[in-house]
Amino acid sequence: MDILRNPEIKKSLLAHSAITIFAVTAGWLHDAYTAFCLFLSCALFILTHYLFTGMRYRKLRQLSMDLDAMLHNSAPIEFQKYREGELSILESELSKMTLRLSEQAASLAEDKQFLADSMADISHQIRSPLTSSNLILTLLMEQELLPQRRRQLLRELTQLLSRIDWLVESLLKMSKMDAGTASFKKTPVSVPDLLKQAAEPLLIPMELREQTLEIIPLKLLNQPSDSNGNHPPQPPIQFLGDFAWSTEALLNILKNCMEHTPVGGKILVSFSQNAIYTEIIIEDNGSGFDKEDLPHLFERFYKGKNASEHSVGIGLALARMIVTQQNGTLKAENRSEGGAKFVLRFYSG
Repeated sequence: MDILRNPEIKKSLLAHSAITIFAVTAGWLHDAYTAFCLFLSCALFILTHYLFTGMRYRKLRQLSMDLDAMLHNSAPIEFQKYREGELSILESELSKMTLRLSEQAASLAEDKQFLADSMADISHQIRSPLTSSNLILTLLMEQELLPQRRRQLLRELTQLLSRIDWLVESLLKMSKMDAGTASFKKTPVSVPDLLKQAAEPLLIPMELREQTLEIIPLKLLNQPSDSNGNHPPQPPIQFLGDFAWSTEALLNILKNCMEHTPVGGKILVSFSQNAIYTEIIIEDNGSGFDKEDLPHLFERFYKGKNASEHSVGIGLALARMIVTQQNGTLKAENRSEGGAKFVLRFYSG
């Protein structure tokens, strides 16, 4: 019998046999009829016990086979047929385990597909400027190249290398946040200083585009002024976060606004603070967002219909990741009068 292969069953059978022998011997000392009754009772008990034990072991064996089939073939298990006695407890735990395994399998499949898509996007984004760089280097090696043309090619090569450097740096930062190894400080961050630091790399490109950047603290808009037009002193507007990471997020948003604002356009940045959160609003008078693009703006490598030719599609995704890591939110919408609007909120809780 298969049930006797289990060492515990063998030990149990030996113990029951010893008890039976002891009971029959004790009964024989009294009389033969008592010995016979004791022997019959013990035999029936042993037979009944191992009959039900055998049924239970067969169900456990079937459950083991079902689990093996599920793990190798993703076949579902009908746990209802195991609902009895102590098997119901085992069934409950196995239900949790199989559900967790299914969720993990689905998550791994999604991660695998996401990794494949990301690698394809990354290779494409890096290959394009590298190909252009190699072509420019080939042209620069020509002996009869005019100095003016050489300077133009060098400027284009510098731009391409800067683009590759920014792309690699951004991908490394996103990878650190995905892996949970990015370190975010929690220190008071002055919003005016943050905006000044974030806008500094864009001042020259914006000047070349004849664009203006205006920064207004909203708290001062509703404050009465004295006879000289001066506002009373206000407490500093700040939030707890990481200055360097926050600068990166604001820079990416401002850069997006700059690229989608026409020549001579305007970018308006306003900020305020209340007991719940510190809010930064960035607006432009550009083309705004297409309705189909709004739900996907912060997805990695997503490029909207109005995206520029050199857009990679990771700037806004990186910005949202940074803001979210600092107990904040970032959303985008279209202005009623035209243009894009980004709303950042850093919560104090």
